[in-house]
Amino acid sequence: MGLRHWKKILIPYEQAVEELKVKFKAIRNELREISEYSPIEFVTGRVKKVSSILEKAKKYGFAENEIEEKIEDIAGIRIMCQFVDDIYKVVELIEQRDGKDLKIVYVKDYIKNRKESGYRSYHMIIKYPIQTAFGNKEILAEIQIRTLAMNFWATIEHSINYKYKKNVPEPIKERLKKSAEAAYHLDKEMWEIRHEVINAQKLFEIKSNTVSSIVNNIQILQYIGKENEVNAFQEKFDKVLGKGNIVELNDLSDDIKYMVDKYKAFD
Repeated sequence: MGLRHWKKILIPYEQAVEELKVKFKAIRNELREISEYSPIEFVTGRVKKVSSILEKAKKYGFAENEIEEKIEDIAGIRIMCQFVDDIYKVVELIEQRDGKDLKIVYVKDYIKNRKESGYRSYHMIIKYPIQTAFGNKEILAEIQIRTLAMNFWATIEHSINYKYKKNVPEPIKERLKKSAEAAYHLDKEMWEIRHEVINAQKLFEIKSNTVSSIVNNIQILQYIGKENEVNAFQEKFDKVLGKGNIVELNDLSDDIKYMVDKYKAFD
């Protein structure tokens, strides 16, 4: 199979990865914009390299014409969460889209049923429709959902497996298992204080959105030539921002918005 042929095969997978990344990032950003907690911390994606695809096909005895049908992770999306229960919230979000812009084929819960190696993650295999230059195409993609701790461990384990070509020495295997349990206990500890963390992050988002609103409305007043109001509000803003009091920031934001709306009404 030539390079040109591989490019034609992989372009839809690259498109799928980019579209799915945009969709999941949009969920995260929408929640943050309205000062709500997002179970999605960040999203990454990749298309499997040709060498890895051929290696997997050889390992499982797939013919070249079976690759797209049987290799489910050519397109891969990874969603990182802060807490274990966030993973299942993300699963629910994806399940709500089932039959709409994607189809869930099956799932593997390696959190409740971890692998012997210590690996933990939640996997979803989906079918995703793509509009290509050659018509419609439905491809398989894998979504991995895990905590930051799970991802750190899995990244290290993957590198070690690559180095030893799956023949990892027993002492290192044992150390990996112990470190997997340490990562699991870290997740449990973080889960215990999740309400404190979530409240702190929501407060940060509220403050950030309020400050952005104040700055934007001061710029509007400046644009319409209300220099006296701009100077007065800027002075108040500098004082309130220095104190960091969210109630005072909200009050100031309301005052500036009222002033902007009043002038807009006379335009």
